[in-house]
Amino acid sequence: MSVNPDHVRMAEALLFAAKAPLSEVDIAARLPEEADIMGVLEVIQRHYEHKGFNLVKVAGKWTFLTASDLSWLLQDEKEKTRKLSRAALETLAIIAYHQPITRSEIEEIRGVGLSRGVMDVLFDAGWIRPRGRRRTPGKPVTYGITEEFLIHFGLDDIRDLPGFDELRAAGLLTTEPSGLFDDLVGGESEPHRDIEEEED
Repeated sequence: MSVNPDHVRMAEALLFAAKAPLSEVDIAARLPEEADIMGVLEVIQRHYEHKGFNLVKVAGKWTFLTASDLSWLLQDEKEKTRKLSRAALETLAIIAYHQPITRSEIEEIRGVGLSRGVMDVLFDAGWIRPRGRRRTPGKPVTYGITEEFLIHFGLDDIRDLPGFDELRAAGLLTTEPSGLFDDLVGGESEPHRDIEEEED
């Protein structure tokens, strides 16, 4: 069944005007009931495949992003708007791969103490959040990444994160991986089972 071109134009307009990525449900709510949402998105995705920006799925939602091979054009702008310290980048990477993880576990992996300012920067950026409490003495708070993190880095799922060698090549990590880090980056990671969700 062919996709209605009017539905394609409507979805295209919604995606261009949206201030944040849209889910398939968001798009379906604005299009006629008979619209083939996935078909519409596939048509738009193919149309912009070789253009200056592409339709991509990030954090389970759809948005237009600069084509990956042209990202260097915006590199200066990104550095001006959000330049993270080496400690913040390492901490962010560790949280992403180990989540949910406690502050003391982050310090153990990095091999140095974690200043309060580092976590504050990541919270201010909207890239990390509390995930719950560990069922251990003291019930320490655990941390994980947010949907904003996935969207900013153009990832649809946490499983799309690069491996350790890619992170080190990009300058995001300077330390050798610990056994735990190596296991998580090199293979399938399982979440901690001793987590209590925080109460709202």
